[in-house]
Amino acid sequence: MRNAARLFSETFSSNRHFPSPSSPSCYSSTSVARNPTLSPAMDPSRRYCFDPKLKWNPVVKEYFVAAYGEETFARLSEALTRPSSYSCIRVNTLNSSVDFVLEKLRALVKESVDMKSSDGLNSRRNSGDIGSNLASSGCSVMELDSITEANAGSSNEGAPCSEDQGGSVSKCQIPGLDYVIFVKGSGPHQINYGYTSNGPPKEVIVSRKCAEAVLRGAQVYVPGVMGCSAHVEKGDVVAVSVAVEQHNPTSGWGLHMTRGIVLQGRQTDPYYEERNGLYIGQGIAMMSRAGIFRASEGVAIDMTNRVYRLPSFNDVLEGEIFLQNLPSIVTAHALDPQKGERILDMCAAPGGKTTAIAHLMKDEGVVVAVDRSHNKVHEIENLATELGLNCITTYKLDALKAVRKECALNDSILSNLGECIHADAAVETFSGVEGHQTPLQSRNPLDLKTDSFDDINVAENGECKEAFHVKRVCLKKSTRRMKNGPGRNQEKGARVENSKGFAPQSFNRVLLDAPCSALGLRPRLFAGEETVESLRNHAKYQRRMFDQAVQLVCPGGVIVYSTCTINPGENEALVRYALDTYKFLSLAPQHPRVGGPGLVGSYTYPDGYKEEWLKPGEEHLVQRFDPSSPLDSIGFFIAKFVVDKSRG
Repeated sequence: MRNAARLFSETFSSNRHFPSPSSPSCYSSTSVARNPTLSPAMDPSRRYCFDPKLKWNPVVKEYFVAAYGEETFARLSEALTRPSSYSCIRVNTLNSSVDFVLEKLRALVKESVDMKSSDGLNSRRNSGDIGSNLASSGCSVMELDSITEANAGSSNEGAPCSEDQGGSVSKCQIPGLDYVIFVKGSGPHQINYGYTSNGPPKEVIVSRKCAEAVLRGAQVYVPGVMGCSAHVEKGDVVAVSVAVEQHNPTSGWGLHMTRGIVLQGRQTDPYYEERNGLYIGQGIAMMSRAGIFRASEGVAIDMTNRVYRLPSFNDVLEGEIFLQNLPSIVTAHALDPQKGERILDMCAAPGGKTTAIAHLMKDEGVVVAVDRSHNKVHEIENLATELGLNCITTYKLDALKAVRKECALNDSILSNLGECIHADAAVETFSGVEGHQTPLQSRNPLDLKTDSFDDINVAENGECKEAFHVKRVCLKKSTRRMKNGPGRNQEKGARVENSKGFAPQSFNRVLLDAPCSALGLRPRLFAGEETVESLRNHAKYQRRMFDQAVQLVCPGGVIVYSTCTINPGENEALVRYALDTYKFLSLAPQHPRVGGPGLVGSYTYPDGYKEEWLKPGEEHLVQRFDPSSPLDSIGFFIAKFVVDKSRG
């Protein structure tokens, strides 16, 4: 029987219309012949294309080549510069059914294509139907049309999608993930940017962060524009390129350009060479040059022709779907949360995995989500509200301080709206992970008429346990972040609840999706800032967090550790540290198993430090997601640990 990863990959490899992710998307024009002997400055077909090359710190590259092999690392680096060829959607089955959402998404694509043929785009964009929502949120009608056509000849044979699949929208057939839907994109596409012998096309150059978002389906928003040609007016067709950080021996990595620069499009332009092979598509200016650099927000360029075409689902089917990378969904399954359990998500923002855990628990139990950022805690609350989940409790808390220093009895009485409620009414039983739990009190703590409880430690059967915090989340959806901009979200909302930490052994399961170097996220157009020192510092930070997680899990409990990086020092090396340091921990099998095996061996740094990875036999107990594999996911890593029941 074929494994899940092979089944999954065949969905996309069976479509002959999809080019290889490694194929560059280049300028195509009958007016200019491709001549490989010419330099990019003389040959537009080599300049006006998307063929980025990741620049790595030489010592970091040496480290990764030792881990993966030169050929594999080269293939992995190339895959990182491209987006995945599909969008992965998690259906909120507590609010809707998979079949219902599936048909809505199919109708969405079809209606968007119909809008083009009926020439009714402008009138229907304002009608509020799902087709207009998708068309206005990032992927143009023309792009949706091409996506549908590209998938029209797809074969179902061997694919992990239902037999009744409709074009680019299909069900996942990986066991246990029947609530996941895939929406295929297409690319890379050849684009004619309008270069002629009379002169280059009008151009707009955007920041790297903006470009990475555009490659995933977003529009170009005002804060993301770095510069443009001198005479760009509203309605002009422009070529969109990327400003990638460059290295300066004195000042390090940076853009080294001022926002608002004028692009000349000729070899005399000081930034001419930097744009070679970094053109991500073509669009229509929604503002003049002056308007772009005067405005603080809004769509600057409506992307009508993209190198990679992935539909955006911004503001579509809110509360019914959530876009999430496949490995993140698998992470929640690896944790295997059960109804009625008490679970901690240590680094929870923006809340994707938190809500996935609550979804798997059928919203029955307690999911405690913490983050050290006030605004990020609000993001989690807002997402929980949008998805209609009530079992999620949020705190502002640094994961490095997750364990409370003192475990003291506090039998205080709290009051709300004049009603006194005894604190221990909020305490549930805390059994092992194998059994079902029965509340100590007949009263459901989620129904208590109080805004919040302080953390209360109670003694039962000689164990120190902690009552969970109960808080109703009734917040409106927050103002979105400024699109494509470099700044952080500066929203100001109601005060979030602070926590002083939790009692030892007070959770059935803990998820530590650790802050990391994020070298598995894609598309990635820049990696030069990472050094061996920075990678090792990430690993030290993660070990300290893991030390906290170990203390918070009860005997027989589960810890799942995950990252979105390809760095073995933050993945396999953490597993080696955990198993060698805590003898009561052991690796456990994961279901479903979609990713590949981990890395076995070790690496000795130039300074003599030896980094140990997995031992033979352990590699198949973790999941490593390779961006260059047929699965076509982000780079990701998952390890699952079980705490021995005899732990002291």
